[in-house]
Amino acid sequence: MPSFACSAILFDLDGVLVDSTRCVERQWRIWAAEHNLDPLRLLEVAHGRRTSETIQIVAPHLNAQAEVDIVESREAEDTDGVMVMPGAQQLVRSIPDKHWAVVTSGTRLLATARLKLAEIPLPSVLVTAEDVTNGKPSPEPYERGARLLGARIEDCVVIEDAPAGIESAKRAGARVIALASTFPPSELRSADAVVESLTALNVRVREKMEIEF
Repeated sequence: MPSFACSAILFDLDGVLVDSTRCVERQWRIWAAEHNLDPLRLLEVAHGRRTSETIQIVAPHLNAQAEVDIVESREAEDTDGVMVMPGAQQLVRSIPDKHWAVVTSGTRLLATARLKLAEIPLPSVLVTAEDVTNGKPSPEPYERGARLLGARIEDCVVIEDAPAGIESAKRAGARVIALASTFPPSELRSADAVVESLTALNVRVREKMEIEF
């Protein structure tokens, strides 16, 4: 079984630890209709990006921060169809404390709501949209996550589901395992490995932590 030795594992949230795709797409479609925007064009750029940057791309004429507050508060309240990803709780619990983090494009309000709903403990390091100047695909979010854990990014493994997040992690210098939950494997080829489910991953702690896939 192939594996990566690492000192820390950095998780994206939506599409990785929590299955929120239907909720995200439902709320973006509602918002697009309210502003007479093409929902397909919006969804093409939304996955993996901060809400503020998505809005700046598709509707630069709007007040991005005001719209972020609307969209993210709606998503936090919308729990219909939001579920924990198979294997997520077990995988997180197998990692030593302070050796994992969540790096998400969502706000802290949304991230904590989703983690609570999925019954996944809050990590010691949670990097959210408010914590960075530039969101994914910039390397800044994953660089910050590694730094707050006290780890070298080159010694970290990132688990992502979206091309923007994979690009962010690779530009930072991490190895990436992509989860084919939101996008097909053909769109995740820039990752170092692709798995169909978190249940395919196994963490072992010997002299150094290893994640098998």
